[in-house]
Amino acid sequence: MTAYVMSALALLGLLIGSFLNVVVHRVPRGESVVRPASRCPGCGSRIRARDNVPVVSWLLLRGRCRDCGTGISVRYPAVELLAAAVFALLGWRVGLTWQLPAFLYLGAVGVALALIDLDIKRLPNALVLPSYPVALVLLALPAVVDGRWDAYVRALAGGAVLFGGFYLLAVAKPGGMGFGDVKLSGVIGLYLGWLGWGPLAVGAFLGFLLGGAWGLALIAVGRAGRRTALPYGPFLLTGALIGVLCGAGLADAYAGLLTA
Repeated sequence: MTAYVMSALALLGLLIGSFLNVVVHRVPRGESVVRPASRCPGCGSRIRARDNVPVVSWLLLRGRCRDCGTGISVRYPAVELLAAAVFALLGWRVGLTWQLPAFLYLGAVGVALALIDLDIKRLPNALVLPSYPVALVLLALPAVVDGRWDAYVRALAGGAVLFGGFYLLAVAKPGGMGFGDVKLSGVIGLYLGWLGWGPLAVGAFLGFLLGGAWGLALIAVGRAGRRTALPYGPFLLTGALIGVLCGAGLADAYAGLLTA
């Protein structure tokens, strides 16, 4: 993939990231992400179009509302930049193929879900459940156009395997894992399963590894206890992203060590 195309995807990610800020703020509150238009939380003034350009407007306004001077969190441009990076990386990995829209959707909804889970320790059904039919439709595009029905069937199997495994873990240890994580695991399993069993295994394992390491670190510094509820979604999604980007290579390297 050329630098031009990756730059275009990064620009698209910036625009989508601006919208994701709205999603992260409103979805947990049960509010529409379309209406009303974005307004300053301080004075209620409607955000002008020129003040809604991703990253640039925040820099020009020095992180403050044009009308009342209320501070605008640095998180807003950070989310936009994060979405831009995720889109560019996914484009680099997947390329300009019929499967790219599906993975860009995963990147977008993954950023939103990770941030919401960090904020409220919950993964809203309003975002997780629609991701199933969206994934099935978008992954059907390359299956039909490129004849990749084997990958599509593997995606269905991967979603079922990961969902089933997480469900058993949640039932075996009540309170150890939320059912929002269980529902999200099925979505992730669809995408990683599409890429192969190696990426699926790597993504799932890294999700557990990263989440467990973070939990142990918090316990070690006294910021959490054994019964403290921690958001697992961000680590599950980070593991999935690594699985998408380099899961096949990591799985092959591990298999090579076993057979060496």
